[in-house]
Amino acid sequence: MRLFSVGCLFVIVHAASAQLPTAKPVPRVQVLPLPHHITSFQLEGRELTACHYEPQDMRPFWYPIRASKEISLTRMGHPHDPWGHSHHNSVWISHNSVNGLDFWGDHAKQQGRIVTVQVPRDAYEDGDEFASMRMINHWIKVEDQSAQLIETRRAEVRPLDGAKSWMMILDLEFTTPKGQKAEFGATGFGLVAVRVAKNIGVHDGGGRLLNSEGQINEKAMFRLPARWVDYSGRITPEDDGFAGITLMNHPMNPENPTAFHVRDDGWMGACLSLEKPIEITEAKKLRVRYALWVHDGVPTQKQSEVQWKAFVDLPVVDLNAQASGK
Repeated sequence: MRLFSVGCLFVIVHAASAQLPTAKPVPRVQVLPLPHHITSFQLEGRELTACHYEPQDMRPFWYPIRASKEISLTRMGHPHDPWGHSHHNSVWISHNSVNGLDFWGDHAKQQGRIVTVQVPRDAYEDGDEFASMRMINHWIKVEDQSAQLIETRRAEVRPLDGAKSWMMILDLEFTTPKGQKAEFGATGFGLVAVRVAKNIGVHDGGGRLLNSEGQINEKAMFRLPARWVDYSGRITPEDDGFAGITLMNHPMNPENPTAFHVRDDGWMGACLSLEKPIEITEAKKLRVRYALWVHDGVPTQKQSEVQWKAFVDLPVVDLNAQASGK
């Protein structure tokens, strides 16, 4: 260290030898716990998304969702019906028929709520390729607080093209409390859904829905099977101010291709059990996997298909091994 006088100021210059010889590289992708039950996923110090799991909320969700620009590609609530669609929480996981309970809406007579009961000691993982977070959620009956489902959830953020493109991979496993069984009823509402920003919506912003079958917008693809659905549109006034999200279904899920419930008013969801219910017990767990490709621009059918194939080619995480620290 050397000390130089500049007028009345003293400047300290650290020589190279003063650097810490044991300092380790900083991971490119980090998952950072924040106050008030928020966990931030960051690429080189810039937040791409954050997981919110406040115990008083109706369900966990991710907000914002950013590509290369600071504006979020998603929003909280319907732009024209914020109270009736208060459950549209950016990116969320839910279902409107579990043992007759509605976990989808916020104002049902038979209401369910998803509560994070544990973020394990080994929940967070940083790295140069991805960062991840794991949580244990209980799907409870509001009336008596009884658990209907036990869910293990892992979210992984994986940059693909700097800040212009990244993937969020969602791994979920469902079981039941000891001696119980549960049923996901036949419905188009659940399991994974996305409420896009107002300007991305077809009606409000002139955006575009496109699925893996080449079908465009709600009328052509509503509740029809697909491997993925992309929702893209303008988010800023600049010429390059376009971005979007491709919601992807994995072949390991009960149906692939699966039905997608989509709306020109700004949301899309992958249907878990559109036509027939799914029963779950301790011995008969349900394991599913989804992904969101967050990107700049408006991708072609071929570009989204390439990313879907890349998602499918990734190794499937063993949630039980992760839970035991293996």
